[in-house]
Amino acid sequence: MSDRAASVLRELECVDLAVYRAVERAHTPTLDVPLRQLSRFANHSKLWLSIAALLFFFGGRSGRRAALTGAAAVGVNSFVVNVPLKFLGRRERPARGTSGLLLRRHVRMPASTSFPSGHSASGFAFAQAVATVRPELGLPLHTLAAAVAYSRVHTGVHYPGDVLGGALVGIAIGESTARAARGAERLAAARRA
Repeated sequence: MSDRAASVLRELECVDLAVYRAVERAHTPTLDVPLRQLSRFANHSKLWLSIAALLFFFGGRSGRRAALTGAAAVGVNSFVVNVPLKFLGRRERPARGTSGLLLRRHVRMPASTSFPSGHSASGFAFAQAVATVRPELGLPLHTLAAAVAYSRVHTGVHYPGDVLGGALVGIAIGESTARAARGAERLAAARRA
């Protein structure tokens, strides 16, 4: 790595830490509890799989396709992020403040490494995959994924760069999964014909 690239990475890390600390210092008692609850509900992709279940049972044929594509994207994402990417990232989790004010917004600190954020990646993978089948759901699902991503910084378990990286990985996985699903559907239709 060149000296210039190393300097850029160091400066980006300084910005990342400064933004994390600004969020940590912000007095947000109205946001603390709902963001903590949102962060917890997104554990193990419960939020995304619950939405997938609603789509599957109440969304008609396109809802079933969207639910299955979204759930598949979450599954692919979970493997990709939690096995090779977390291993390669090896970034330590943030050192959280310990004031009583901050403790009320914290969630349990995961044992895994920090980069990329799995919660962010899962949310954006699901949103991107579902939006390819049901475009009208794209904006609300991407907005919800962004809220989950922010909640991970707000609750002290990720740096902003972790959630940004997770979002980009998730979008790529969601789009790739949707394309693979469309290809499989075309192939199945061609075999039936």
